[in-house]
Amino acid sequence: MNFTKSQSWERFQKFYTEFPELGIAVDLSRMNVDEAFFAGMESKIQKAFADMDALEKGAIANPDENRMVGHYWLRQAALAPTAEIAREIQDALAKIKAFAAKIHSGDLRGSGGVYKNFLLIGIGGSALGPQFVANALSSPSTDKLKPFFFDNTDPDGMNRVLEMIGADLGRTLTIVISKSGGTKETRNGMLVAQTAYDKAGLSFGAHAVAVTMAGSDLSKYASAGKWIEHFPMWDWVGGRTSELSAVGLLPAALQGFDLDGLLAGAAACDQATRTKSVKTNPAAQLALAWFAAGNGKGLKNMVVLPYKDRLELFSKYLQQLIMESLGKELDLNKNVVHQGITVLGNKGATDQHSYIQQLRDGLNDYFATFVEVLKDEKLTSLFVEPKVTSGDFLHGFYLGTRQALAESGRESITITVNEVSAFSVGLLIALFERAVGLYANLININAYHQPGVEAGKKAAGNVIATQLAILSLFSSQPKKQFSLAEIAREMKAQQDLELIFKISEHLAANSQHQVKKVAGVSPLLATYGGA
Repeated sequence: MNFTKSQSWERFQKFYTEFPELGIAVDLSRMNVDEAFFAGMESKIQKAFADMDALEKGAIANPDENRMVGHYWLRQAALAPTAEIAREIQDALAKIKAFAAKIHSGDLRGSGGVYKNFLLIGIGGSALGPQFVANALSSPSTDKLKPFFFDNTDPDGMNRVLEMIGADLGRTLTIVISKSGGTKETRNGMLVAQTAYDKAGLSFGAHAVAVTMAGSDLSKYASAGKWIEHFPMWDWVGGRTSELSAVGLLPAALQGFDLDGLLAGAAACDQATRTKSVKTNPAAQLALAWFAAGNGKGLKNMVVLPYKDRLELFSKYLQQLIMESLGKELDLNKNVVHQGITVLGNKGATDQHSYIQQLRDGLNDYFATFVEVLKDEKLTSLFVEPKVTSGDFLHGFYLGTRQALAESGRESITITVNEVSAFSVGLLIALFERAVGLYANLININAYHQPGVEAGKKAAGNVIATQLAILSLFSSQPKKQFSLAEIAREMKAQQDLELIFKISEHLAANSQHQVKKVAGVSPLLATYGGA
């Protein structure tokens, strides 16, 4: 894919498309696509359009779980297949706005006074979307509340967040997000937060709200604990597409962001990407470019490079949206296909000083997705050199990197947005949601389930069960030190020696478990027992 400047300009004129009503442009000129490719894919993309229409009308789009897929209704409730669903969406949005207004006015306040912060406890889609939007739209001088996150089950990480909140815990609202209420990582974070409030002499329930499905374990726990409020989640919205539900809209509202702008951007993008013409459909253009780059098999990684600090977390957000949706072992016909697109990312121009060297000169196993933002900042930028601002340098680094990659035959897409705003952030979320759905149809996989995630949760549960069995063994013979082989024999688990070693090492490293390790002549000959 090495073109002369004349050839590049010819391709640019053919494969650069502006969408003025969206404030966005898509450039495929530096991808290995041509008119023949698009013509050959026409029947496949038309089927994808038709299936997407059916999905939006309420068809069962997730056959494994017999569920509708309705995140598109969140930004245009009138499209919902029933009046009841439409009303629930509208009521949830009104409830979020009213609740945020009470928090901001001080009508609802913590035991320490008017709320200053919120602590969001969630994982995966219950945290990545809110984190992306918080970083993209935050302005410390105008934000109503400051966000903090528990997005893992790492006790050290949670303690660091609590240290940052410090004496303001009584002015911190906690939002616990879990669809089923059974997510262990979120449950653990909730218990850590609750303990912190208890130790500070504060009522956790008086500072907590839940975002969950009606009747879930979390809903019941929140009701029993007399939490302030609860907001809905629905089985027809998956975690990775939940940012424009209460999952993302509640924290955005608390920070004081423009909810109507977010939803309007997404709705406008949805409308534009319903067109059946690839030339005027940015999501279809992306999906087909992905297909071409990886030969419909995900043979190339996607490297996301937003040239804007506010979009730094976009690649992290897209990792879940794309990889959890597309990374599947089986297609819809139950054939083994091992599909997916690996998403990597950094930000420009930080990437100039890290992995651009490999992108240009190393393995040609990827295509880049640049995100260019035309407007540098709201203020007038400082000239760091005569007639040159730091934003001009940022733009120059983007164009230079794009050209350097092209000269080495490396493919790239550029998505250009006018500015970072609530509208454009909503638009980007909707654009990639639609592109993922269309691409999944092109490769005949179910984008809306996650069997691999469930397998990981099950395996983690087995680890905890084995840990409890080891601790029970140590308690039954408190004065004995056990070798790994002896532990395995006592537990009738001779095939799990590696797992037993890893668990025993972890137990011995954490004093609360009261496990003693006696080193052996090699790491695997150590013994373990009750301290």
